[in-house]
Amino acid sequence: MPMPDPQSVTSPQNDPGETDHPAEDRAHRGEDLAALLERLLAEAPDRTQKDLAGAAGISYPTLNAWMNRTRGTSRVAPETLRALVDAFRHWGVGVTPKEMFEAAGRPVPGRTDEEREGRLLTLYRQLPENKQRDLIKFAEAMLRDAAAAVQVSRVS
Repeated sequence: MPMPDPQSVTSPQNDPGETDHPAEDRAHRGEDLAALLERLLAEAPDRTQKDLAGAAGISYPTLNAWMNRTRGTSRVAPETLRALVDAFRHWGVGVTPKEMFEAAGRPVPGRTDEEREGRLLTLYRQLPENKQRDLIKFAEAMLRDAAAAVQVSRVS
């Protein structure tokens, strides 16, 4: 029996050289927003497009147009894509912002101010009290340095 051509064999695994995407990564290559939303809705039992639109704060006709590929997705606001991620996560469906942004053909932005502040607060709360005071002093010194740098740049 002849061996199949290795170029024509498909596998759910990613390229072996990829280190930041393990073989079990849920992302599907080339999956557009419609395909991603369809797949995620299938993982959310008893949820509909109307449920998703309501949970994400977008109109049903807009979501339906994305799902039917009759409206482009390259200009979908980052907040809307994050709201879709939040809705699916609330329903227990695992999806990352990266998956959503890539499916919409958008660059993945950094964390939001709220996420960065939450991370900082989490770290702060884990510190002993004396280190919390040190962190506050350090932050105040950074603010003074930043204000001084602005003053110098205005004078120059």
